Amino acid sequence: MASRYDMIIVGAGSAGLTAARFAARLGKRVALIEANRVGGDCTWTGCVPSKALLHAAKAAHTIRNSGGLGLNAGELEVDFAAVMHRIRKVIEQIYAGESPETLRAEGIDVIEAAGRFQDARTIVAGGRELSAKYFLICTGASPVAPPVPGLAELPYLTHESFWDMKTLPSSMVVIGGGPIGCELAQGCQRLGCQVTLVEAMDRLLPNDEPEAGEVVTQALRKDGVDVRLSTQVQSGDEIRRLGEAVLVAVGRRPILAGLGLDAAGIAYTDRGITVDKYLRTSAKRIYAAGDCAGGFQFTHYAGFQGAMAVRNALLPGRGQGVAELAPWATFTDPEVAHIGYTEGQARLRLGAEVQVSTWPMASVDRAIIEGATNGFIKIVHRPNGKTLGATIVGPWASEAAQSWALAAEKGLRLGDVAKTLHIYPSLSTGNQQLAWDGYVSKLTGGLMGQLLRRLSG
Repeated sequence: MASRYDMIIVGAGSAGLTAARFAARLGKRVALIEANRVGGDCTWTGCVPSKALLHAAKAAHTIRNSGGLGLNAGELEVDFAAVMHRIRKVIEQIYAGESPETLRAEGIDVIEAAGRFQDARTIVAGGRELSAKYFLICTGASPVAPPVPGLAELPYLTHESFWDMKTLPSSMVVIGGGPIGCELAQGCQRLGCQVTLVEAMDRLLPNDEPEAGEVVTQALRKDGVDVRLSTQVQSGDEIRRLGEAVLVAVGRRPILAGLGLDAAGIAYTDRGITVDKYLRTSAKRIYAAGDCAGGFQFTHYAGFQGAMAVRNALLPGRGQGVAELAPWATFTDPEVAHIGYTEGQARLRLGAEVQVSTWPMASVDRAIIEGATNGFIKIVHRPNGKTLGATIVGPWASEAAQSWALAAEKGLRLGDVAKTLHIYPSLSTGNQQLAWDGYVSKLTGGLMGQLLRRLSG
């Protein structure tokens, strides 16, 4: 006889963990099925280890360039094994808060096995037959490789296998100029590996503002990365000539194989499981969230969708779980943070109604203090100042961008940001400077400006 649950969740990454904990706190009986490791891509091979690597790489870069601060650190020696050991410790610390034992203590039945639907109401996992009123699929995505002849014969790395390296190679070719490729290219270069970064398009970070990609290109080249744009690798032999090791970072595809989706009547394509705006699949009581649902592939977006799927399945009413736009950041040095529309996207949608305001990092005191003035703040907005999008390129851009995320979400205007006190000296001060400049320009322009000048005496 099948074990009965209120909700069964397949996949214990960001979406699945958020969903399971939310459902359990609602007092529901929850089963969480995971075929590999609880924590998913983010904890083990994505956000957590990559940012820990970049932290070490930035420290190495700071030490090498400390002469400008009046410091002499001497010759730097990188112990890559020790770097990787610390990364594993960071992973373990974060994993401790989401381990199977921790989740079971919270009342969640964790089943460490692959799951396969028998029909729309039953799934088999770990030799057990399980049924539920609702299901949620959160199986994530895995890396893909470009169709380059001979590549499959090479022992190439992906963002998953990268963390198994014991020693840092003397040289590496990175294929792909998106966030993963740029981050790991800069990290490895700063730790002592000569990196060649190959991108088929004419710029890095193609989903961000072109100016942002240009700043990152300059930064990588300054670090010594051989950045090759508009370049297609033709063969595995050519790739091998470019570096001792090969890292492929050209994208990821949803993990759907072996789930028994057809048996459950769940529609899907190569891009992922088909869901409506409430995250419900073609099977009435089955939802999907995160990377496997074919949308934005970000940890925070997956967590949001996991929570919304539970909300829509278990609570009255419905909330939209598919966002047209999502914020993200690339954690290179400088960081690139993106909110809402780019200028190009906004102009395609709204045409002449779109206005743009910019502010250089060279005019932000904290950036000057840190010697990190190669960047900018760019806000896309309506004539009335309503925020449509933002890009920040600079140190801690991912933190400074949060105020623009709130502004875009809540329909706030430049004037609202201008009149909000910001802590000085912080990078966020630049947000207020930009907003205040635009607010005052609007206030003092035209007939209103003439009137105000007269009233001011």
